[in-house]
Amino acid sequence: MKRFTAWRLQSRLLLSYLIVLAVGITVVAVGVQLVGPPIFDRALGEHMVSGGAMHERMTAAQQDGTVAVFRTAVFQTVLLAALAATIVAVAASLFVARRIAGPVTAMARASRQMATGQYSVRVEAVEPVELAELATSLNHLAAALEEAEGRRVTLIGDVAHEIRTPLTTLRGNLEGLIDGIIEPSPELFATLHDETGRLTRLVDDLQQLSRVEAGDIALKIDRTVVRAAVDRVVTQVGASFAAKGVALRLEMPAELPRVRADEDRLVQVLTILLANALRHTPAGGTVTIGARERGGRVELSVADTGTGIAPEHLPHVFERFYRADAARSRSGGGSGIGLTIARALIEAQDGSIRAESPGSGRGATFTVSLLISV
Repeated sequence: MKRFTAWRLQSRLLLSYLIVLAVGITVVAVGVQLVGPPIFDRALGEHMVSGGAMHERMTAAQQDGTVAVFRTAVFQTVLLAALAATIVAVAASLFVARRIAGPVTAMARASRQMATGQYSVRVEAVEPVELAELATSLNHLAAALEEAEGRRVTLIGDVAHEIRTPLTTLRGNLEGLIDGIIEPSPELFATLHDETGRLTRLVDDLQQLSRVEAGDIALKIDRTVVRAAVDRVVTQVGASFAAKGVALRLEMPAELPRVRADEDRLVQVLTILLANALRHTPAGGTVTIGARERGGRVELSVADTGTGIAPEHLPHVFERFYRADAARSRSGGGSGIGLTIARALIEAQDGSIRAESPGSGRGATFTVSLLISV
């Protein structure tokens, strides 16, 4: 890539100013030579007609001499003015070029550094205002790239960790079987089956997340009946709640307006939220599905009486693989990206989702907001 230098920018700016100045001086000089004499001759003639006897005694030669003197004086005046204008223009252009070249050079250098992966670079916002706005935009871009790179590195590490855990279990048990250290048993095979299931779920979730975030997922937006979607979810997860001893309650009004949503995707989101609530609610606890109409939207909530979420963790619960308690989440079978998928699916339907919790040990509430269908 051809390197950018402040000297080249200053030279180009100076040259552009000088070209504009030369064009202006040329126009003025041509105008004086072509337009000035006729105007002067007409004015002189009118003055002689009204000037009396003294003007009548001026000969033609004297008039020509007067015009020649006028032309010479005007030409010299224009020449001196052009010289002064050139000096001032050169000084002003150098001043302006240096003010522009410095920040532009710094931003060009920063962009080259970002192209090589140095996203921590920042440029100073200086005058003029336009360059300051450009510098601010470049800093925002650098910050976004740095954050994205951090997420990428974290994602790779998390995926590697999630895959390594079941693979280690599988390999250890298989090596034990091969060496004859471990005796085959139904319990062992069940463990191996569970670990392969974890790998399968992780791969499926990652594939689905990539499709959702890339917008490569078909949505059938329709006038969806909220209660119908909730009843489907309750039927699917009811047995899991009963097996763990967690009560599942509904607190919904008899009538709710229809919402603009894909019913199947809404069921998927509610399933993710209920599975998350069940995972973090101990036996004897309660999970409540609620709904209400508010501000042109219908809000669906899943509230539990489980472990809750500390305030410092709330802003991150929808991030990939984020866990407030990593060990407990892994042992519970969560892949760590279910809530990320839920958020992506809801936002794809012009909705929103948020998490709230009074604190650790005091339960949590996840609320989905969808537009009312007209």
